[in-house]
Amino acid sequence: MNIKINIDTAISSLRVNKLRAGLTMLGVIIGVAAVITMVAIGQGARDRLSKQIESMGSNLFLILPGASTTGGLRGGAGSVTTLIMDDADAIKKEASAVVNVAPMVRGPAQVIAGNQNWSTIIIGITPAFLEVREWGVARGETFSDTEVRGSAKVALAGKTVVENLFGGEDPIGQIIRIKKVPFTVIGILAEKGQSSIGQDQDDVIIVPITTAQKKVFGITHITGVMAKAAGPANVKNAISQTTDLLRQRHRIMPKQDNDFTIRNLTEMFSLQEASSKTMTVLLASIASIALVVGGIGIMNIMLVSVTERTREIGIRRALGAKRTDIQLQFITEAIVLSLVGGIIGIIIGSGVALSIPYFGEWETRISSLAIIAAFGFSAAIGIFFGLYPANKASKIHPIEALRSE
Repeated sequence: MNIKINIDTAISSLRVNKLRAGLTMLGVIIGVAAVITMVAIGQGARDRLSKQIESMGSNLFLILPGASTTGGLRGGAGSVTTLIMDDADAIKKEASAVVNVAPMVRGPAQVIAGNQNWSTIIIGITPAFLEVREWGVARGETFSDTEVRGSAKVALAGKTVVENLFGGEDPIGQIIRIKKVPFTVIGILAEKGQSSIGQDQDDVIIVPITTAQKKVFGITHITGVMAKAAGPANVKNAISQTTDLLRQRHRIMPKQDNDFTIRNLTEMFSLQEASSKTMTVLLASIASIALVVGGIGIMNIMLVSVTERTREIGIRRALGAKRTDIQLQFITEAIVLSLVGGIIGIIIGSGVALSIPYFGEWETRISSLAIIAAFGFSAAIGIFFGLYPANKASKIHPIEALRSE
């Protein structure tokens, strides 16, 4: 029997019991659909993480104030106010592995524009901050070092702030009040989206750092420094140089704890990406169990089919069919069941993956490799679990088969 005859015979046999064939394929359909959907969700999570890494900028590390200890009582993180603008300047000049630094101050404030108000985050920066963060201006213009030195009352607004304060109006040139201090909006920041911890990065107003220190927060220290290393391989060296320099500048003795904290953002994102990749593999592995269960169902139905068609097997053997012909006939039926189930599963899984972003806020990306792997696995399931029933059918003696009813 050639391949075409085997396939035609398999399809004819399956049409006799359509309901049974459909139920048999159900396990494979669910398994393939689950694998494609789970991998799509995992890929979407990784894509979202990649966008967050891009939105934060590359090769970054963050220097923050540490915790203070007074009379045996330890304050919380950020309770130390020893970081100053001169520290940021020293890092840029003396740390050879650092290519740029961006000192900043930040804090919450209520902002008023006309008869609207909005609570947001105010960040005081130098122009280097936008370069380090790889953050552009969508409309308008940014401020320069001259305006920082002059403590100019100008502001850049994030998309979320613009929507809540101005609605459909053009904010460029409009006056906003931050803690009763008037600022002129000169630009709208490019959209950044959510951070890795779910914070809206567009819910922010950026002003010159000197203006924020003197007129908004009333402080002389800075609340952090964002630094950029020369490359991924230089991040650890840059952190080491920065640590030694700040300890020296702050006169910290060898056995004393640092009065600052350094966070390696690139390393944090790498760990999150590795966790996301592991979770994707885990979800796909769990979903693959349904494929195995579907394969067991195929084997069970094929064994029933062998028992029901014993007389048919005997007639074919009597007419000259070989054992290999009988084996191929039943293996082909098992493969057809698996492949048809696999195709239906691919359609359903792809449809579910594409519909998830419309019904929720979770991004997905269908992987062609996952589709190929799921389809190939379903074919392998048909061969593996169809082999035993096919082998059993081929071993039935023709005379005993013809005597059966």
